[in-house]
Amino acid sequence: METAKQTSFPDVTKFHGHVCPGTVIGYRAAKIATREFSSEKSVDEELVAIVENDSCSVDAIQVVTGCTFGKGNLIFKDHGKHVYTFINRKTGEALRISLKSSVDLEHMDPAWSQLRTKVTAGSATPEEEQDFRKRADRIAEKLMNMPEEDLFNVTHVEIADVPRKARIFRSVTCHKCGELVSEHRVRLKNGETVCIPCSVG
Repeated sequence: METAKQTSFPDVTKFHGHVCPGTVIGYRAAKIATREFSSEKSVDEELVAIVENDSCSVDAIQVVTGCTFGKGNLIFKDHGKHVYTFINRKTGEALRISLKSSVDLEHMDPAWSQLRTKVTAGSATPEEEQDFRKRADRIAEKLMNMPEEDLFNVTHVEIADVPRKARIFRSVTCHKCGELVSEHRVRLKNGETVCIPCSVG
């Protein structure tokens, strides 16, 4: 069985497609959790990861911890925060890891921040895209080499309600569009069971 300690950053890069500050943040957070829990990479649902953003960092967390949406042990909360909570189902331990406010990526390289706006808008020249990538690599390297205590706040926390293991629901047919929908997501509209999009359409 592959252990979390054997998962390297190149494994993350291969999965994600490129090096970036976000994958470094997720990689380092996941490594802290697996080290603190002395945990192997989750094959089933031994570990749970609750992530509070949908950034590149989450790809790294999936690769290192084995927590995925498909297994039901990767839970997304749309808070827009670099906060990651890991739960060890076997021991009940929980660890909350948050990026320190002093780690301001925008101020690490203001030019990178400006280039990112152009790259994401699709208005950057090939030369600017290359410069953006080089600057991102340098920021990623800084984050990778930063002392752990300068990068994150790490707190052992109590979780009152550990998320239940994933349940498998049967599929039913939406009466409006005819597509299959998980039964626990259907809505009632005009006396008929419909999917969420059809319930608001």
